[in-house]
Amino acid sequence: MINYLLSNPLFFAIWAVALVVAVTIHEFAHAFMADRLGDPTPKINGRVTLNPLAHLDPIGTLAILIANIGWGKPVPYDPYNLANPKRDSLLISLAGPASNFILASLLALLLRFSPVLTMIVLPMIMINVGLGVFNLLPIPPLDGSKILSGLLPGMKSVEWDDFSQRYGLYLLIGLLLPLVGGQSIASLIISPIINFLINLLVG
Repeated sequence: MINYLLSNPLFFAIWAVALVVAVTIHEFAHAFMADRLGDPTPKINGRVTLNPLAHLDPIGTLAILIANIGWGKPVPYDPYNLANPKRDSLLISLAGPASNFILASLLALLLRFSPVLTMIVLPMIMINVGLGVFNLLPIPPLDGSKILSGLLPGMKSVEWDDFSQRYGLYLLIGLLLPLVGGQSIASLIISPIINFLINLLVG
């Protein structure tokens, strides 16, 4: 995406705004869900807000600009403040990707009634779908890792959390590194899913 900065500044600006909106909604959804489930940590850290500056992660944003996949600043929460830590942690993790898919669906509905908005709305749909799918990969710091942990029983969940903390970052870097041809492993895995969902919404 960053290659359009000089060649097509308007295109880059539209995608950059779409990116900021998608990341902000995603991280706000995590914070809002944690707050609703009884944990004040996100509110204390200023994360229950739609201010983009509270949610953008420099590395995650740069990854999206370069590799078209990335993440926002993780929302801190304390599972000990939750009534049911395992279940509620799962709900908090699901809230982010779910918010992106819901927003993409609403935008697709808007596009059907106002096709003149395609240039603005379509990038927002694509980025929201892409961010939602990418974050479902079960690798820290992505939401999919905590979702998988919440679904695994007993010690399996503990073992997965330990493995994730030890090797998650290395796995994520490996997935983002470009292969021969320029595509990353992550892109090869999720691109067919993203394309299917986008075609389902706007096809």
